[in-house]
Amino acid sequence: MTDVARLPRRRDRVARPGTHRALWPLLALAVILIVDGMISPNFFAIRIVEGRLFGNLIDILYRAVPTALVALGMAVVIGSKGVDLSVGSIIAISGAVIAWRIHAGDPHFVILLLALAASVVCGMWNGLLVAGIGIQPIVATLILMVSGRGVGMLINLLYGGTDPSFESALLQGLSTGHLWLIPTRLILGAVLFVALWLVIRRTALGLFIEAVGGNAAAANLAGVNARLVTFAAYVICGLMAGWAGVILTADTHTSDPVSVALYIELDAILAVVIGGGSLAGGRIYLGMTVIGALVIQALTTSILISGLPPEYNLIIKAVVVLFVLVLQSDNARTRIGQIVSGGRR
Repeated sequence: MTDVARLPRRRDRVARPGTHRALWPLLALAVILIVDGMISPNFFAIRIVEGRLFGNLIDILYRAVPTALVALGMAVVIGSKGVDLSVGSIIAISGAVIAWRIHAGDPHFVILLLALAASVVCGMWNGLLVAGIGIQPIVATLILMVSGRGVGMLINLLYGGTDPSFESALLQGLSTGHLWLIPTRLILGAVLFVALWLVIRRTALGLFIEAVGGNAAAANLAGVNARLVTFAAYVICGLMAGWAGVILTADTHTSDPVSVALYIELDAILAVVIGGGSLAGGRIYLGMTVIGALVIQALTTSILISGLPPEYNLIIKAVVVLFVLVLQSDNARTRIGQIVSGGRR
């Protein structure tokens, strides 16, 4: 397409800024933060405590990192027209591996690599079922989702399972430490985001994943190995979940396969969808996915500081997320516009 041919599209985007995918998630995040500021007068205050930044905004970023990492991997899988329901179980398995090998006395850097390797193996398992055998993604990953937490409990039994807690300066430094004033978790999350962005946007892999997600048959005809690309997408998702597992496990100093990262797969899928991703596949929006994760965490923080009874939390969260998704729908916006214009007449 020539530059002249692109001009109408560029002018159209300028004339209709409301069509940009980033508008509604960013607007939702801004509204949530403004409401938080109204509920808590000191909400936007940031201070330095014990050599690190503290405050509600920092806390939202801090707590959003695990969900954002899982959601980034989920965005890659969804871009290939798949889904991974097992990310919570992968986190449980990687955490169990950490506790097991620490009790065995392994060097902690080796333990980090082993935990990530275990998550990659889980991703390979999902990729084998989906790409190799051809099982539907939701069914294939449901297998590990159901069994993975049990696998984590079995790993705990390898050292008796009586004391799953541990101490690790390296792992806890990655999760709860700080570098200068910045929590290391934020730095790690930013590094992993940049690394994944480079893989997806600066290599052919990202293009291949989107091509397979858009039309696998056409991608095969163009010479793309759709099965191998799909397999790679699940491996990436498993690795990102493994990093989230390292952060969450080091944060709690314990292996708890039953309750760690419970329902995080749903938050990850929501973050991708809020960020403009489609379960039909074909596109990967990494930056928008991070915004989606921040929307979810900001909403969770809002509910907590509001003092509402716990039984209302999930309902309010679901209603707000539904509202954001409706605003993102082209059909819904068109219909609302017709109603508004009809009312003016």
